[in-house]
Amino acid sequence: MSEIAITVENLGKKYRIRHQAGRGQTNLREALSQGVSRLLEMKRPSSDEVEEFWALRNVSFETRRGDVLGIIGRNGAGKSTFLKLLSRITEPSTGSIEFSGRIASLLEVGTGFHPELSGRENIFLNGAILGMHRTEIRRKFDDIVNFAGVEQFLDTPVKHYSSGMYMRLAFAVAAHLDTDILLVDEVLAVGDADFQKKCIGKMHEVAQEHGRTVIFVSHNMPAVKSLCNRTLHLERGSVVAYGSTEEVLSSYLAKGSSNSGKWICEDPRPVQPGIQLLSVEMEDSEGASGMTYFSSRDLIVTTTFRLSATIPSLCVGFDIVTADGATAFRCYQTDQPENVWLRQKVGINRWTCTIPAGLLNGGTYYVSPRIALHNVKGLVMLDAVIQFEVMLSHGVSPFWNRERPGCVAPIMPWSAQEV
Repeated sequence: MSEIAITVENLGKKYRIRHQAGRGQTNLREALSQGVSRLLEMKRPSSDEVEEFWALRNVSFETRRGDVLGIIGRNGAGKSTFLKLLSRITEPSTGSIEFSGRIASLLEVGTGFHPELSGRENIFLNGAILGMHRTEIRRKFDDIVNFAGVEQFLDTPVKHYSSGMYMRLAFAVAAHLDTDILLVDEVLAVGDADFQKKCIGKMHEVAQEHGRTVIFVSHNMPAVKSLCNRTLHLERGSVVAYGSTEEVLSSYLAKGSSNSGKWICEDPRPVQPGIQLLSVEMEDSEGASGMTYFSSRDLIVTTTFRLSATIPSLCVGFDIVTADGATAFRCYQTDQPENVWLRQKVGINRWTCTIPAGLLNGGTYYVSPRIALHNVKGLVMLDAVIQFEVMLSHGVSPFWNRERPGCVAPIMPWSAQEV
């Protein structure tokens, strides 16, 4: 078998977007009237009503067997379109993709699960949908169940499973496929830390011990960094960088980040279920904003978003990410004991979070906004929208005047006891 697992040459995908004529029309009667007129007059839409949109263009690269390739990029970069092309869900407009070996995709965790069937029955059903023979499923059944950790509920209909149980079982089935190339899309976006570690460990095993190729699309930069040896950065449908993960992540985090202390969303479209992120801002406790902040001052992060309806399980928060892509910490408004999420209102909401002084060490950091449905799925996962520098100005000891190791430098209480 060839050492090259995937060869992509001049890959492109074009969509034709039809716009309705008469953008000013506001009622159904006018729209129906215009449609009937076109039919009666046998008119075709004018050329200015059809827009050509290239979701991908001129994408070329090769991936070797045993590589774990990370695909990163901001929303609308073309990642989902690229996975659909790799999975043969849609055909390319230009170029070609050549595979060496059997390919399987995990693009939507739990696709093919039937809610009325038990976990046991869904293992066989989902395995068959993914291309596994019944004898293969039987052989791997115990490994799948042990990985998912749902032994106690194996004969319970999956409609009674928690979202975490459902996800673990779905991933376990797909991860035990005998395939040469595995495509994975954001399965780590939801789930507890132990499950995420198991997923990463399993994908490492698939690539390193079995020599298989894994294509992993994610906004989870630490997961990409720990799992992938190669990374492809897409932006507006084109390849920005392709190479070692460390180099690509470093340039990706720095590229496109605002260093003014304020980021404004350029995409006016709301995400489901009716929430639209408008802006993220940062300033210190003195009201100063920009690129550099003193560690001795509080940092205030403000997230502004619009709701078309209140969402009981809404989580609004952000990651603080270090210059090398590691997550220093993540916080959500649901961490508050008084349940701030109950204060939602239809329309524009503006929520602030205070990072206390004396927490962050000196260095470069990024703010990555996160909006999710609690323990269900991520809605907005943007990377490094604001870049900022912290100058260490607290806790400077006369016996230690250099920068401290680590991404945090908290001032801890000390006391001495007589002995």
